[in-house]
Amino acid sequence: MGRLSQPNVGAAILALGVLAFVVVAVTAPIGTALVVEDIETGERYVAEPVNDGSTVALEYTHSVEKSRVYDEYRVDGETLVNTRMEFESYGWGLPARVNVTNVNGTFVYEPDEPITVLDELSVSPGRIADHTLIVDDRRYDLVAVTDGNDVTLHIERRSLLEMIL
Repeated sequence: MGRLSQPNVGAAILALGVLAFVVVAVTAPIGTALVVEDIETGERYVAEPVNDGSTVALEYTHSVEKSRVYDEYRVDGETLVNTRMEFESYGWGLPARVNVTNVNGTFVYEPDEPITVLDELSVSPGRIADHTLIVDDRRYDLVAVTDGNDVTLHIERRSLLEMIL
């Protein structure tokens, strides 16, 4: 058996360097996505690209009041910051002790400073509530997409490989 010549060793080192660069480049986080996944099984229903400042909202019908509720969040790194809430009547779970403005019969709450910052948001999509997920200007029928299963929404860093797949 012979020894490797210097050109072969150099080529092998170069090939390993290129391979290491490709592995790092493909697996390093380069973007973020809003992920909607089943609480029990972890099955992913939605993985939608988002950026800092993207809007994520839930729109639904309040179970008791039977009126529209709109909860809006801003993507900030890997968190969701509550920035706005619209509702048409006061009821259980709706802010009763905050300053709201009345815009054409809709109560609008826009906190001066973020009050709710979440790493994860749990939702139980319901057929009566008719939950809709809005990511920037894209709408998802959350009940249909999840078959009504309980889900979590969170922001996740994604690599180039994950984005390709």
